[in-house]
Amino acid sequence: MIGSLRGTVLERSGDSTVMIDVGGVGYLVTVTPKTFGELEPTSTAFLHIHHHIREDAQTLFGFVDRLERETFETLLSVHGVGPAMAIAVLSTHGPHALVDIVASADLAALTTVPGVGRKTAERMVMELKDKLSLPVLDAAQSAKPSVAAAVRDALVGLGYSPDEIRESLRGVAEGSSAEEALRHALGAMGARRA
Repeated sequence: MIGSLRGTVLERSGDSTVMIDVGGVGYLVTVTPKTFGELEPTSTAFLHIHHHIREDAQTLFGFVDRLERETFETLLSVHGVGPAMAIAVLSTHGPHALVDIVASADLAALTTVPGVGRKTAERMVMELKDKLSLPVLDAAQSAKPSVAAAVRDALVGLGYSPDEIRESLRGVAEGSSAEEALRHALGAMGARRA
């Protein structure tokens, strides 16, 4: 099994595959868009690898940090989630955002991932709750998803990305109304873009 690769980026193809030269051998590695953007041809790279073996193929999936690889492998343990869907989830939501999503049972955030419908999102939340290191939520936080969902829908309508929305919702005070939360989120995003 291959656990990591250190070498030179020979080429990038499509939007998710890189070839890494390690001692004269070129390894094709599937990566997230974030990792893809960081791997310029002729640069040196170190990737944590998940070596996926099936009867008909062997595929390498590469990640810049170990937490991404561990989250990918945890996603693979969910019934019905294969490597393509796990990569799609990590391409939409980073590991920390995914923990927040699962902890708050935020199905709307999961369904923003291409290929993830409501039933799959429900199954992911149910199965991942026991597998990810989730923060303990108090009663006030567990009531927050309905306000968060309303604010998220409004921000999606305004064209903000899932990552921008997730970051802006982090600082919302407990017990805020949807209007107060939306004002706070818009202020936070305005400050970030300034």
